[in-house]
Amino acid sequence: MAGLVVSGTQVSYIGQDCREIPEHLGRDCGHFAKRLDLSFNLLRSLEGLSAFRSLEELILDNNQLGDDLVLPGLPSLHTLTLNKNRITDLEYLLDHLAEVTPALEYLSLLGNVACPNELVSLEKDEEDYKRYRCFVLYKLPNLKFLDARKVTRQEREEALVRGAFMKVVKPKVSWGSVAMFTMGKTQKATGLSEMTSSEAKFCIPSPIS
Repeated sequence: MAGLVVSGTQVSYIGQDCREIPEHLGRDCGHFAKRLDLSFNLLRSLEGLSAFRSLEELILDNNQLGDDLVLPGLPSLHTLTLNKNRITDLEYLLDHLAEVTPALEYLSLLGNVACPNELVSLEKDEEDYKRYRCFVLYKLPNLKFLDARKVTRQEREEALVRGAFMKVVKPKVSWGSVAMFTMGKTQKATGLSEMTSSEAKFCIPSPIS
């Protein structure tokens, strides 16, 4: 199948402009895949992901996934990256992840409106981002890394005490302005604007034994 790369239990289907997960991908690879990279597509739905029940890592960077994102139950998933999608409702996403990915330890949401930093709004600063981290860790207390940054003991303790009060208000920003701003700013800030699959690994820390 054109565009498909398989190496052991790692499956990549990158940059194929697909709007949904091809049925044959799940049929051919779902039973053995532990790492699935679907970055740089046009995904708006994750229907078909239920064929990949043994996933441990899922890379969905640079797609068009929004607040209607639905993941199947993935009990072994420890790494999820959703950089540069169209997610705005942070609380909904975190509640959903808490339900369907109980083993999640690594999460990255850079480049989404739900992640309030300079990639999505000029008005956001480090304090906004700290509040976001606090709220995420309150909702997902088992995370070890968030947005390529290791979770500290201080952050974890603060989330226990203050996390419930740190709900992030969705930024009032159009996706047109996000696109215009990130074109010039993203590469300097994180390297995500022209991020290849291999470069995206900075958002997927090696598991700590």
